[in-house]
Amino acid sequence: LSDLLQVMESQGDPQLLRLAQEYLPITFGRRHGDPSRPWNQFEIKLNDEQGNKLLSYQGNWRDIFQNWEALLLSYPSFIDSTIAKFVNASTVDGFNPYRITKEGIDWEVEDPSDPWSYIGYWGDHQVIYLQKLLELSYGFQPGGLAKLLRKNIFSYDNVPYRIKSFEDIKYDPQNTVEYDDKLAEVISERVRQMGADGKLVLDHTGQVYQVNLLEKILVCLLAKLSNLVVGGGIWLNTQRPEWNDANNALVGHGLSMVTLYYVRRFLTFLNDLLKEEKGDVLLSLEVAEWLESTLSNLSRSATSIKDDKFSAEENFSLLTALGRNFSHYRAVVYQQQGFSEQIKQPIDSVKKLIDSALVAIDYTIDGNKGANGLYHAYNLLNLKDHTLSVDYLYPMLEGQVAASSSGYLSAKESVGVLQ
Repeated sequence: LSDLLQVMESQGDPQLLRLAQEYLPITFGRRHGDPSRPWNQFEIKLNDEQGNKLLSYQGNWRDIFQNWEALLLSYPSFIDSTIAKFVNASTVDGFNPYRITKEGIDWEVEDPSDPWSYIGYWGDHQVIYLQKLLELSYGFQPGGLAKLLRKNIFSYDNVPYRIKSFEDIKYDPQNTVEYDDKLAEVISERVRQMGADGKLVLDHTGQVYQVNLLEKILVCLLAKLSNLVVGGGIWLNTQRPEWNDANNALVGHGLSMVTLYYVRRFLTFLNDLLKEEKGDVLLSLEVAEWLESTLSNLSRSATSIKDDKFSAEENFSLLTALGRNFSHYRAVVYQQQGFSEQIKQPIDSVKKLIDSALVAIDYTIDGNKGANGLYHAYNLLNLKDHTLSVDYLYPMLEGQVAASSSGYLSAKESVGVLQ
């Protein structure tokens, strides 16, 4: 594998290097645990038509990365290849498709004749799954991630879903994603012409648009921070629940503290990763603008939180500002079907974003410790005209797991949660 990457590097072809970087010479199939579910359209292919051994893999997003995480402990050389496969399949709006295969990605398609047919983005599989892969790389291959932070060999998946505007989401938070039939036809034609790369975002020359690892990490992070409700969690507004189907009722009105705890772990890891990084980094113009607007909003709120002046009205204003920034970013990249150019952005902006976000997140964690010593997992969002409020649900196991994993609790506090 290292020889392959070395040879590809010497060719001076970034597209070739992108393909080599995500190459995984493994056989692996992972169905969802319930084989009776009609959307379980997976095969475990061990041999080709001639009976020869076949290197092939497929599985839905969360299941395959759960299993790969364990596989990587057995063979750490594949860690960075798996990270590449992960981030190359995430979208311009910071989410992931339904299924990962050696031949590319798949997404769910609406079918009026199928009652199981539904589209949307699960919100829980981005942060902690990527975080665990990054931690494995950081531990097994010191210095490896730092080299990838500025290397433009990563891509964006082009799922034909369109998340509605913030105003539409606020009006009807359970109906927020549309299927773009015209884009789906364009993608289908591109696949006929260029294979699996046709499912990726292209640049103005028709080549796969490539960015560095830091941009891919940032887009994932910004998508979560743009749905932050201080004191409540991350807003579940992309038509899917989190972690299990029992949470379906939370779609649209639910707030995830589980993902917020993991976002904190993500932020503190990034702090360490970027500690020695200085100067500028190349980012897509639209991502850089989204970063700066999010930083501006969060830094103002961080000041209010520190001064103990953060109100329900300001919380509503923050959610609105963050949501509109994200909405504007999506509208631009959807209309352009990609990005305009790449510009230099001070890496200090990313560090400042982390600092401001941590203030809001730590404040939220403090407010979500119940009188019984346990931490809330999911909450309910109540939006009023110019304020918002949060209702708490009963304790759940995943809330304690995620809170303990966040890095915020002291050893003594962790023992208290376990007891």
